[in-house]
Amino acid sequence: MTSDDGGATPDADHGRGHESRLLRDLLESASTGDRAAFTRLYDLTSSRIYGLAFRVVRDREYAEEIVQEAYLQYWQKADQYHAARGSVLTWMMTIAHRRAVDRVRSEQLQQDRMSDYGAASVETPRNIPLEVVVHADEARTLRTCLGELTDLQRSSIEMSYFGGLTYPEVAQQTETPLPTVKSRIRDGLRRLKQCLRTREDA
Repeated sequence: MTSDDGGATPDADHGRGHESRLLRDLLESASTGDRAAFTRLYDLTSSRIYGLAFRVVRDREYAEEIVQEAYLQYWQKADQYHAARGSVLTWMMTIAHRRAVDRVRSEQLQQDRMSDYGAASVETPRNIPLEVVVHADEARTLRTCLGELTDLQRSSIEMSYFGGLTYPEVAQQTETPLPTVKSRIRDGLRRLKQCLRTREDA
């Protein structure tokens, strides 16, 4: 609703102010370990966080994963929020947006590497050797970093990213629940990224 001069009505401003205070109070309670408050915070904001994530990644499953990761970060870092830096919702949206952008960049990098291999080969084998996915000088580093993962993380990543299997197919192959497979691959990729970054900086 707007006023006669085109601006927001006092009632609308009051409503936004009330929501902002409510979210701030809920986050503050969550920072002390109040799970009920955090659940309420999730109920009030998750649709908007999901909408933001989906607009960036354009994939329902990825958006759902980003929402899960973002809310875990909200829970873990609730005590780091400062009102002077903006509203709670702005803080939450910023974190979710960063995660969504990181996911898009990661997927684009993987697609670029796979495209480079496809351009050099007439027929793409079902299982692609790691050496052809990355440049030759990166292959050894990648293998070293893969060796630092757990056996389950490494095998899941190899099946998904280098074997061409979807997450559900990996779950079926390993007889593992799909959420577990997603978590295992996500954690493995995070460790792999950290290892590669460390070795690049060395």
